[in-house]
Amino acid sequence: MKTILAEIISIGDELLIGQVVNTNATWMAQVLNHAGITVVQVTTVRDDRQAIWNAVSAAMSRVDVVLTTGGLGPTKDDITKMVLCDYFHTRLVEDLRVRAHVHALYKNRPEVLNTLTATQWMVPSHATILTNRVGSAPIMVFGKDKRLLVSMPGVPHEMQIAMNEQVLPFLHEQLQLSADIIHRTVVVYGIPESTLALKIEKWEKALPKSIHLAYLPKQGVVRLRLSSYGEATAEQIDKQIDTLLPLIRENVIAGEDIAPNEVLGKWLTNSHHTIATAESCTGGRLAALLNEQSGSSAYYMGSVVAYDNSVKQQVLGVRAETLATDGAVSEACVRQMAEGVRRLLHTDYAIATSGIAGPTGGSPDKPVGTVWIAWATPEGTFAECRHFSGDRQQITQNAAMAAIGKLLLSFNSK
Repeated sequence: MKTILAEIISIGDELLIGQVVNTNATWMAQVLNHAGITVVQVTTVRDDRQAIWNAVSAAMSRVDVVLTTGGLGPTKDDITKMVLCDYFHTRLVEDLRVRAHVHALYKNRPEVLNTLTATQWMVPSHATILTNRVGSAPIMVFGKDKRLLVSMPGVPHEMQIAMNEQVLPFLHEQLQLSADIIHRTVVVYGIPESTLALKIEKWEKALPKSIHLAYLPKQGVVRLRLSSYGEATAEQIDKQIDTLLPLIRENVIAGEDIAPNEVLGKWLTNSHHTIATAESCTGGRLAALLNEQSGSSAYYMGSVVAYDNSVKQQVLGVRAETLATDGAVSEACVRQMAEGVRRLLHTDYAIATSGIAGPTGGSPDKPVGTVWIAWATPEGTFAECRHFSGDRQQITQNAAMAAIGKLLLSFNSK
């Protein structure tokens, strides 16, 4: 079966000056891949007629499907629709169906129905118009030389609904897609990427050519992704994973592509256990990670952000002599923090952090990036000192993820 190739074109000055992060392209690439469409390029261009024209022309010459986002609003800086009309040699006409939709969308906001909004129901005469259920900008599909271009709004939630409800079903029908792209992911923690590669080197060399391995490291986690592009079956990939797992079992935290905090949440939910956090240097990042998932109230009881030593003493029960002798950034302190919050909130597990996030506050003995992590469990309390690099935000984020990762690894020994 022919491989369907796609290119994503993200349009907007805000993407190129760093004002907005291009999350659309990442999300689209994932869902297109799962649908059996291979994304070969992502292009970002500014709100400029020639830049958009050049990007569209180049993409239409090399892929089967081009998907654009952005530049479809009612203001003068949104020029995508007009550029596409010119490129595909068509003109704008009034679409009564889109007009009725826009009027219904803003029936309780009559002030929005002005002359600028009226431009939204002007659509290319030679394009297929798909419904944008939650927005006023229509989804437009153009065809040329057996290639398709789909133009969607740039607002992320509008684009995602458009893709799921309209674009993907349309592409499935038009291209007779068969989702023969297969990915399997094993998430590994607590081992450097290079060390991991050496550990599984023999296994990797024995992989059949039909299965491709990628190392995807991020914040101490390495995702091992095995992929097949129509050459191997899911069963064949799963068999390779079965031979991989015994080699790295002590470092595996998930058999699917999910973040460590989501892995921990699923484990706590399934085991009916609870957890609390006590944070100093991470300042609530642990709490944010643990309540990020829907349903976290079933297992996450709460947090104490004890930045000042008086809070460590009075709320968490850290002993005064510990702070005087060892200091707040110490094994003894972080152990007592973890045990204190576990006792205070009556949970099965607790995680605590105390460190120096910088850029000031470091010393020769405890430089910036020094973080003590402790995890209190029914089997006992454990602690580890870590040293992180980067700015304050990177240190605190990495420390929070490391704290979750260490607790997950402790489960492997059970």
